[in-house]
Amino acid sequence: MVKRENENQRKSRVKIKIETPFIFKTRLSVRITDLNYGNHLANDRILSYVHEARVAFLSHMGYSEIDISGVGIIMSDAVIQFKNQGFYADNISISLAISNWQRKSVDMLYEIKNIKSEKILALVKTGIVFFNYDIQKPVAVPEEFKQKIEDMLEI
Repeated sequence: MVKRENENQRKSRVKIKIETPFIFKTRLSVRITDLNYGNHLANDRILSYVHEARVAFLSHMGYSEIDISGVGIIMSDAVIQFKNQGFYADNISISLAISNWQRKSVDMLYEIKNIKSEKILALVKTGIVFFNYDIQKPVAVPEEFKQKIEDMLEI
């Protein structure tokens, strides 16, 4: 869930709350090319990291971004809540959860964490719409995909 604090506050911030169990985890290392001029993990790399995690998750499930039971996916929105800095050679984990099931979409939620310090670097939400690229239209979430996720949550 994404919530915005009181709009009247001087510094309004987005808050991401992950209330759904994580169903997948992968690991990455921060590369030298992932750093910015501040010598820490660049903000634009966070979306690349969750993209990597999403592709690994789908592959683990036997899918790809262009073939989930015959349909693809497209990102409709993204929200990042930065929590702590990451640095070169940090080993990080990216955990993934799925929530907000709609007829044609889901939210994928990610927690990016430094494995050694256990500090959360970022929380991310991406809106994922199931999409038929042949007809260029959103389509229903495939039943097979729903069932596989439900089965994972029951374990």
